[in-house]
Amino acid sequence: MALRYGRRYNTSGQTELSMEDLWRLPAADIAAAVRSKKVSAKQVAFAALSRLDAVNPKINAVVDHRPEYVLAQAGAIDAAISRGEAVGPLAGVPVTVKVNIDQQGFATTNGLKLQRDTIARSNSPVVDNLRQAGAVILGRTNCPAFSYRWFTTNLIHGDTKNPRDPGITPGGSSGGAGAAVAAGIGHIAHGTDIAGSIRYPAYACGIHGLRPTVGRIAAFNAALPERPIGPQISAVSGPLARTIGDLRIALAAMSGPDMRDPWWVPAPLEGPAMPKRAALCFNPDGLETVAEVRVAVADAAKRLERDGWTVEEIDTTPPLREPAELQTKLWLGDGFEAQLETAEREGDPGALACLRGNRSKVFPFDGAALSKALTRRATLTREWLQFFEKYAVLLMPVSGELPFPDQLDRKDDASFARVWRAQLSQIAIPFMGLPALTVSTGLVGRVPVGVQLVSGRYREDLCLLAGEAIEAGGTPSAPIDPVS
Repeated sequence: MALRYGRRYNTSGQTELSMEDLWRLPAADIAAAVRSKKVSAKQVAFAALSRLDAVNPKINAVVDHRPEYVLAQAGAIDAAISRGEAVGPLAGVPVTVKVNIDQQGFATTNGLKLQRDTIARSNSPVVDNLRQAGAVILGRTNCPAFSYRWFTTNLIHGDTKNPRDPGITPGGSSGGAGAAVAAGIGHIAHGTDIAGSIRYPAYACGIHGLRPTVGRIAAFNAALPERPIGPQISAVSGPLARTIGDLRIALAAMSGPDMRDPWWVPAPLEGPAMPKRAALCFNPDGLETVAEVRVAVADAAKRLERDGWTVEEIDTTPPLREPAELQTKLWLGDGFEAQLETAEREGDPGALACLRGNRSKVFPFDGAALSKALTRRATLTREWLQFFEKYAVLLMPVSGELPFPDQLDRKDDASFARVWRAQLSQIAIPFMGLPALTVSTGLVGRVPVGVQLVSGRYREDLCLLAGEAIEAGGTPSAPIDPVS
């Protein structure tokens, strides 16, 4: 029997908050209201489900959700509160998770027809940690096949549209996550990032997204084979949200201990105080940056200065081009032939374009090449860590261009090369395992723009500190109704 739920809910004598108010509120406000019993977790869940029903058909951000399961989670939160039990910092907050991580009873498709029957028997550490923090898992968000691209379409779940403008990409690979948060489907989204897959959807959808340090958030999918070394040392899970404050509480919730990941590190969320000193670079390692992006980066620098930061413009950063090349090889070159064979069986045009377009750059990739890449990683990481002894953060572009027209990488060879060239600063940072934050700063017409902040290992706190200053100096990000 189909579950029925409406757009408004009577709070039975409690302080009344309309459904509109609930899905628009920051996660921090929702959790506080649930803990104080101003609203129930079930009311919040009803609001989230109603919003999902209203807007998801237009954007296809959430590709799997079960209302009964959502309400059961919310009911358990309400029952715990009624017993006087602690319910965590995300009490009753609707959160989405990406379809490339395990959630018990759901398919870990990673955007693949080939994995439609890969049903998880247990949760990934991220899902367990979110649930332990009191979050309600609202649904599973779309990604491109194999999570390869900065665009989000596949043959099993279809296309995800950017709610701000369907003509531009919602980003990828966590495009469903970015589109969901921007459209008010959930307050926080889980994403993953190996080459910009959190930072770029946040940029494209006009929200914020945090790529944590490798080892900060435990990762493991029991339903899938063990990951090769490249993803182990560069891929991460992290949050997307409409406020920096919500990223803070999401990071704390997601980063709980889990010994299933041997790379997990019990690092403190707050590191030693550093002078508020930022490096500013418009063209890191020769990145070609369009005028609109330069304006956004310059504006963010002024916002930092108004908050008391010292901002020093530099001509170049430690290397980005070489780590971007090595990261691409570790990501796509290790086991390239097996990846290509699987992509050919899947038949996804975008995945095949990604692999075939990079073949000359990443294949062959043998044991000697792997050894050389990992050896260089130590040298390059050292250079970056020494850089961050002088600066708390680096402020630079997320991409050299504004968000691309949707599916641009499949238009022709020149367009494919253009997309990869513009993403230099996103691809490179994961090679060193560093944290990075996309901060939305505004719109160019109706196209979002933003900036990227990078810091040293386990210094997400410095990225967030600078991000809060940039956020406070502009117009806050708010959920929107999808544009036709």
